Order: sequence, then structure tokens, then C-alpha cells
Amino acid sequence: MSPLGPRRWPVSLSHGPVGLRPIRRRDAHEWFAVRARNRSWTAPWDGTRPPDNDGEEITFAQMVRTQTADARAGRSLPWVITWTEPGRRPQLAGQMTISGIVWGSARWGMAGYWVDSFLAGRGIAPTALALAGDHMFGTLGLHRLEVAIRPENLASLRVVEKLGFRYEGERPAFMHVDGAWRDHLLFALHAEEVGPEGLIGRLG
Repeated sequence: MSPLGPRRWPVSLSHGPVGLRPIRRRDAHEWFAVRARNRSWTAPWDGTRPPDNDGEEITFAQMVRTQTADARAGRSLPWVITWTEPGRRPQLAGQMTISGIVWGSARWGMAGYWVDSFLAGRGIAPTALALAGDHMFGTLGLHRLEVAIRPENLASLRVVEKLGFRYEGERPAFMHVDGAWRDHLLFALHAEEVGPEGLIGRLG
């Protein structure tokens, strides 16, 4: 049985107009549209394939199937971020994924996220990360949440600063991003560093 237990996935979360819900195959059309109009916005921060990786590109359906299987096995938490305007249906605003979840004596995971540039400046990324972190710590009982950020990504640095993540140092050539192995700055939080108000309480 998954460490998450039989009822821990799928899970949806929300705070105000920001929501997290599992990614679905029927998200394909909207997902591709949002990604297309954000290509230049996300390209400097998107993970890419190293040159020696000759595997085939996967389809959207395969991506969803793989991420869902990983979530049910307790290895990741793959959400889309939604934004809801008053009187309108939720729109896809980005993605939030907790990946590489380790159980046993470690109990940690790493957050990665992107948000539609057309919705930037509305506090979506910090709210989504706060929702994910509170679920990790409060519901799942994980102990450590990490975020690795390129030094040039000032918007993402403001997200972890707002939520009080602790800077732990530089990781040289940490991840293949935008066509090369890039240095990243590592930030982390432990469960005991978050008070009863949760990360949501830090949004102000």
C-alpha cells in the first residue's frame, strides 16, 4: 500500500480564489494553450533533457498517467493551480508539483511550480506553495520541504521569502534547465518551523 494510504489521492485544496487539484487528461487543451502563451516566460526556468537523453517525448496523456501513478504510490503530488474570478469557472493558472517524495526516516519532498504570466502579481504562487506545504506537513506528516531556484529567478525568490523558507546554500550544476546544467539556490522548511497557523497564515 502507498505510504499516502488508500484515501490520500486524489486531493484538492483551496484558499480564496486559488485552488490545487489533480491534473486530468481533459486539461490538455487548456494546458497547451496556457503553456504556449507563456513559452518565453517559463523557458528560462523549465527543466530540459540533457543531450545524452535520447528517450522519446511523452504525450500529455502519458504524462498525466505517469504523474497519477506516482501520486497514488506516494512518490509525488502533481496538481494544477486554478484561479477563480467571481462568477466564473476556475481557470488553469499553472502547476504545483511536490516531487521526489521520500518516506522512512527522511520524509521530505521538493516543490516545483509555474504560474501563468497573465495572472502574475496576484499572489497565486505563494498561496499555492502554502497550500501544498500545509498539506505535506499537516496531513501527510512529511518533515521537510525543499525548493530549488535559479539565482536569476527573482519572482520565485520572492515567493520563498514571503513564506519564510530558510536559505541553505548554492547547489552547483544542480538541474538541467533551459538547455544546460544550471546552478540553483536551495531553500527549505521543516515541519516544526511552521506554527499552528500554517504557511497560509504567513501570506498576510
